[in-house]
Amino acid sequence: MLGYLLAGMAVWGGVGWLVDRWLDLPNVGLPIGLIGGAAAGVYLTVKKLGA
Repeated sequence: MLGYLLAGMAVWGGVGWLVDRWLDLPNVGLPIGLIGGAAAGVYLTVKKLGA
């Protein structure tokens, strides 16, 4: 469970960071990516455990 959560945050946070750098945004994509990655990690955990 912790692996899904951390991996989701790392991957989508990294994507958000890259989008920030690519579009020259003031750190908007990183928090959005972290929150989206955490939500995806929770979703995958719930789906896998069937809770």
